[in-house]
Amino acid sequence: MQSEFSNMKDEIVSSFKNGDMLQKLIYINLGVFVVVGLIGVAQFLFRIESSWVTYLEFPASFSSFLCRPWTVVTFMFLHEGFIHLIINLLMLYWFGKIFMQLYHVQRDLTGLYLLGGVCGALFYMMAYNIFPQFSDKVEYSVLLGASASVMAIVVAVAVTSPNYLIKLLFFGDVKLKWVAFVSVLISLLNVASGNAGGEISHLGGAFAGFMFAYQYKKGVNITKWINNCVDWCVNIFSRRPKMKVASGSGSYAGRNESDYDYNLRKRQQDENVNRILEKIKRGGYDSLTNEEKHELFKAGQRK
Repeated sequence: MQSEFSNMKDEIVSSFKNGDMLQKLIYINLGVFVVVGLIGVAQFLFRIESSWVTYLEFPASFSSFLCRPWTVVTFMFLHEGFIHLIINLLMLYWFGKIFMQLYHVQRDLTGLYLLGGVCGALFYMMAYNIFPQFSDKVEYSVLLGASASVMAIVVAVAVTSPNYLIKLLFFGDVKLKWVAFVSVLISLLNVASGNAGGEISHLGGAFAGFMFAYQYKKGVNITKWINNCVDWCVNIFSRRPKMKVASGSGSYAGRNESDYDYNLRKRQQDENVNRILEKIKRGGYDSLTNEEKHELFKAGQRK
């Protein structure tokens, strides 16, 4: 029994480590849901009164947010219940797959997921502090869920490839632009419903997705700073002893560089080149910015 449990754990860990960024996001959401659920069961059985999960939810109150600023990230990995979780993860899986087909850069999926959540949180907080309808709810209202992040991905792929066809049950082949349009319209119309805060956050995610795709077409990646922050955090927790690169022809020869840093740098270079090549396929060489042309030239030199 113990051996089977150990094997199952090893399989999960291996799947997480070797999986792409889409799989990692799904695993993190599932893992957080299970851990929070198990703690909730323990609290129920032992009659422990605690609202600790509140410290992971994003508050509508700005003063409350200042006391727990980390919630701008943690809230987008929490879910109210199993149905809430499954709907978001299915949407994330379907549209995340399309995103990676269109962009070929896994890091940008994580960046957009986080950017969509952050924009959703900002829209939520602004609405609750601006509109009179929410004035008496600000102090106790909180936001949780990956819906804004998922909406950002849905809108981004729709703006990038509006005529991309997907099969929907009962509807057959439907273009992405109509899926995104209807999704945003439903959220807008449902602002007057009982889940006003959640619907407003969806609109924030949609805004993030639109801006990401719009700027990306112009050669600007607005998630680059988020990707750098994620890499920095991962680097801290994955730090390995540095090795001396004694010889080599690259600009990094002779520098101290850990295995992780080297692999991360190579992966980023490859992903960036793939993105540039994909842009050439869509719009030709003249569609590249000077920075992208220079990066492509450097990649040729590295070969």
